[in-house]
Formats: sequence, C-alpha cells, structure tokens
Amino acid sequence: MNSYINKFNDATENTLFNKLPLNEQEFLQAKSLKLRFSHQEIRQIVDMARDLQMWNEQDIIEIFPDHEQKKVVFTRLRKAYEDIRNKPNSYEDFELKNISKEQKYTFKTEAKDGFGLGLCPVASEKTRCCNLLTLDAVESCGFDCSYCSIQSFYNQNTITFDSNFAQKLKNLNLDTNKTYHIGTGQASDSLMWGNREGILDTLFLFARENPNIILEFKTKSDNIKYFLENDVPKNILCTWSLNTQTIIENEEHLAASLDKRINAARKVADKGVKVGFHFHPIVQYENYLDEYVEVYKRLINEFKAKEVALVSFGTLTFIKPVIKKLRDREFRSKITQMPFENASGKSSYPDAIKVEMFKHAYESFKPWAKDVFFYLCMEEHSMWEKTFGYQYATNNDFEQAMLNAYCQKIGIDYLI
Repeated sequence: MNSYINKFNDATENTLFNKLPLNEQEFLQAKSLKLRFSHQEIRQIVDMARDLQMWNEQDIIEIFPDHEQKKVVFTRLRKAYEDIRNKPNSYEDFELKNISKEQKYTFKTEAKDGFGLGLCPVASEKTRCCNLLTLDAVESCGFDCSYCSIQSFYNQNTITFDSNFAQKLKNLNLDTNKTYHIGTGQASDSLMWGNREGILDTLFLFARENPNIILEFKTKSDNIKYFLENDVPKNILCTWSLNTQTIIENEEHLAASLDKRINAARKVADKGVKVGFHFHPIVQYENYLDEYVEVYKRLINEFKAKEVALVSFGTLTFIKPVIKKLRDREFRSKITQMPFENASGKSSYPDAIKVEMFKHAYESFKPWAKDVFFYLCMEEHSMWEKTFGYQYATNNDFEQAMLNAYCQKIGIDYLI
C-alpha cells in the first residue's frame, strides 16, 4: 500500500489536487488506493474534479460510478464528465465566486525591450488571418474576462507602460506607399487607461503624421472622454468587443456593461469617428441565439451602416497553457465547459456549433451586408464558405479586401 501511496503522490504532484476540497482529496485518494488507477488516470480525474468545481456543477464524488472494476469506473466517470461538458451551459443557477468588485492593480512605467510592433499574436497560416499589426502600448489589462489569454502572458495585477513608447513611434520607418492596419488592443484594452502616460496623445499624433495607417482602438470600456474632447484623425477606428449581458455579467468581469459599451460607441459615432463591433467570443449556452440576436438588432436600430466599418465574429479558442491557467484560478466560470475539438492545434467548438453561431450572426446583420465589412477571426479557411458563402484564397487576399473596405469607409486612398 505504501508503494501505491507514493505512486499516487507522484501522480498528483504538479497538479491542482491540493486545490480540491479536502473531502474530494480524501475521496480520490481512497478510490485510487482501491482501484489502482494509473498515473495518467489520476491526473485526468484531478482535472475533471477541478473543472466540475469551476463550472459550479455536480462534484466528482456525486458523479463517481459505483463499480469494482477500474476500467469500467474510469470509462463511466469520463462519460459522466463529458456529458456535463457537452450539454448547453446554463447560467440560471450559476454562482460567481472570488470575483473582484473593483479593479485592483499597480502601475509601472519602464523602458521595454524591442519596439512592440509585430504581427497579431494569434496569426497562423492554418487559419484565415487579416495580417493585423499590433502595437503593445500597454501590457496587461485591468479587466478580468475569464476566457482571456492575456492573463497567461502578463502579470494580471501589474499594468506596464513603456517609457520609450513615444520615441519608438517617432523612430518607426513606414513605407509611405503602403496602407497599414495597426491595432492597440491585443496586450491590453485600448481605452480603459485613457491618456495615462500621454499614451493617447502619442497614438493620435502617430495617426496624424501617418495618414497611410488605419489605427484601431479596441475596447470593452466606456472611457471615451479623450475621443469626445479632442479632434480625432479620420484614419482612427474605434471598435467595441460586445457580448450578451449574460456573458458580460458572468464571464467579462469588471468590463463595462452592454448598455455602456453601446452608448459609448453611439457617442463616438456622433463625433464622426467610424466604429466597429467584435463578437468574439460568441459563447454557446441555453437560448444563446435568442440573446445574441437582440444585440444584433439593437446595433442595426441604433447605428447606420455608413457609420460602421466592420463587424467580426469569433468564438472560444484555447491553447493548453490558458486552460491550465484557468484551472489554477480560484474562481468559477463555465467558459471551458464546452465540447472541445481540435482546431488547428488549439481547442474550440465543433464545426457544427460554429456554423450555427456564425451563420446566425451574419444572417441577422443582413441589412448591413453590402455596406459593412464582415469577417471571421482565427477560423479555418473552410468556415468562411460555410458562414458567408465565399472564402479568400490567401491571407493577403483577405487583408487587401479588408483594407480596401476600411479606406473607402473612412475616405482615404488604399495604397497596396
């Protein structure tokens, strides 16, 4: 028995076993001693237990099969777990846990190595990509969206500004005969910090001095004070990541409400700035299509197509380090309670669910179809045909179509 206890302890090392409730730890150890689970089986059961805890579902003890044969027990346990994962999520009785009611972080300003202008971090030839360039003006985000990958790359509690950012922008040599699409919302939210450290002063000046760039500010905030109080260069786009209020309340912690985001977009559009909307991620849960369509209808009712440059669709896509990071956190989320399938080396929804959510979204926006640029983010090439009825042959073709549409919308020449 002592040898198996040592084996069990080795198997649970570097897992989240010690974060399980004490009664679950004792239960799993006793069952493992009795049934002699393998090293990998123990680790998988620990992950199952942690997931059920995070999802606010039945715990591992409640779904554990009553049988004497190890193979039967593990097979039935895996099936019970997958059945819970694969059913449409319900937030009806979901209870949040350990979610901050206010933003708590420290600020740091320091010289950062490198420039911070590079390709979108999720760019891949395996998925159709718009070749977006990103400016990491700020690192880390004050919001706490449960699905966000930023938390896997940066210290969530420390917001870092590059003290050399303005000088680096001045030293940047761009081809004046080429149009660039640059985003600032990849390593942090574009607007939540306002003009702290003069960051918006610097970016607006960069846009004015480089009329051949299209500079996109992507946000989940309603911090538009700077936009309303200053002249905005016409080559700046301001875009909002939107979701249903159900997802905002349960998964997009500390971000602005749906009403606040849409109202902020309306005020910016009234200023003459072209706006856009990102539905990324669209999340499947009970009656989700009905809730999303209400958001789509609201945008069509409150905005004119000529005011909107883009609408994008995307969904949950995870790499293993992000899933591991989510399991490590002491909070509840249903985000990983979804049927995982391989999606170009990552984990995402099965294609059938993606087609359902994306086609529904695009068809809901039919009144804007001819006047607004629609696209999918981080999706395989074939998903475009299934959603829109067409697809681009290459990433460059996608990029050129996007840039041409944006240039026409804001009234500047498209320079190939």
